[in-house]
Amino acid sequence: MVKEDIQELEQKLLTLLKKEAFKRGKFTLSSGKTSNYYLDGRVITLTPEGAYLAASIILEMTKADNVTAIGGPTLGADPITGAVACMAHIKNIPIKAFIVRKSAKEHGAGRQIEGPRLEKGAKVVLVDDVATTGKALLEAKEALAGEGISVDRAIVIVDRKEGAAQNLQKSGLKLESIFTINDFGL
Repeated sequence: MVKEDIQELEQKLLTLLKKEAFKRGKFTLSSGKTSNYYLDGRVITLTPEGAYLAASIILEMTKADNVTAIGGPTLGADPITGAVACMAHIKNIPIKAFIVRKSAKEHGAGRQIEGPRLEKGAKVVLVDDVATTGKALLEAKEALAGEGISVDRAIVIVDRKEGAAQNLQKSGLKLESIFTINDFGL
């Protein structure tokens, strides 16, 4: 994919986000913070076009890294992870997908990390739709560490620029975003 293609995909994704996912009002975020705007990335990543755009961009961002697996905290990462897995298969890129539950299931296999087993030493990238404080990504990193898997990179669709990058950096995670809240005029 050439550079112009990615820029075009990013512009289409930003247009969708602005039109469908960005809302003004009074909201309480998962971090507990209150905000006068809300970005619900799932509104976009659960559509065919949004899933395609997000997955294509993330695959491009990770293509030079020999990534073994991509996944992240449920629920924001779920549609992204599935879309990346599908696009990876189409492009013959061997990437596993996984989802990190908030806690291990109390039934069945009792797993917190769902999907194909990840080997120790796997090159893993975390994904999510939106980052505010980075709490969900940090919890996912800790769950992976509990399985002997280290991760040093996270990619989100939108960074709200409210401390996530700094909080993740303290734990050895580099945060990358396709967009920041500045792209929405804030």
